[in-house]
Amino acid sequence: MSTVILRYAAFTDRGQGGNPAGVVLDARDLSEAQMQRIAAEVGYSETAFVRPGDSPGRFVVRYFSPRAEVDFCGHATVATAVAMAERGEPGAVHFETAVGEVPVQTQRDEAGELVATLTSAPTQTRAVAPEVSDQALSALGWSRDDLDAVFPAHVGFAGNQHLLLAAGTRERLARLDYDFDALGRLMDAEGWTTVHLFWRESPTVFHARDPFPPGGVVEDPATGAAAAAFGGYLRSLGLVDGEPMVTVHQGVDMGRPSLLQVDLSAPDGRIAVTGAATTITG
Repeated sequence: MSTVILRYAAFTDRGQGGNPAGVVLDARDLSEAQMQRIAAEVGYSETAFVRPGDSPGRFVVRYFSPRAEVDFCGHATVATAVAMAERGEPGAVHFETAVGEVPVQTQRDEAGELVATLTSAPTQTRAVAPEVSDQALSALGWSRDDLDAVFPAHVGFAGNQHLLLAAGTRERLARLDYDFDALGRLMDAEGWTTVHLFWRESPTVFHARDPFPPGGVVEDPATGAAAAAFGGYLRSLGLVDGEPMVTVHQGVDMGRPSLLQVDLSAPDGRIAVTGAATTITG
């Protein structure tokens, strides 16, 4: 029997943009080598592979980039949950991943669109050594003067590690032209999945860009795991004045506008991230 490969864009904004993900809803008969080959053929930054868990509503999910298996992927999680809901009923499921259990809730929003809310692994955040942040700035072609001093440089974790750097202006964020190889080497040495560059439009609205050399692409149009790590950072450092929800716009500058809703009120040190997903046709 041939493997059915679904293609979705996750964290779409009113049906547009988003980050493409492959989804295989029945991977029971696939070996690790076969999953890796399929992910490479699909060519998206990640493809999710699903098999039943040990009880109803529980599923084991593995994520592969075209190059290697990755521990967790937010946008592929949202894509998978929406694909499952479209073939059944919206509701709660639990994904068993390499970073632990990830609860996901699907439902229809006020416009009738299916959305999925993933609840991250417990988040962590730590300051970055100045010499390391200077290396990142050098690879990005930024200086310390380009940063917003309100937001200290940190590494955030919500399943993967992400360097978090705040641009002082929207114009600085829009001008992304970096040394791909140099940043990739630094990220590999430090264990970062993406660099989450962000700019604050208002107290609860942010714009972000995520260079992604480890995935072999210049930029990721929507990064659920980075949004969760960012939410943990904002909450831990008290940077949003107690507001429970923030909005992250990503992918705008690369022509793939994406929308991520980040809920800082999730319990147990976790962050909830909500987004829509739509089928990619053609």
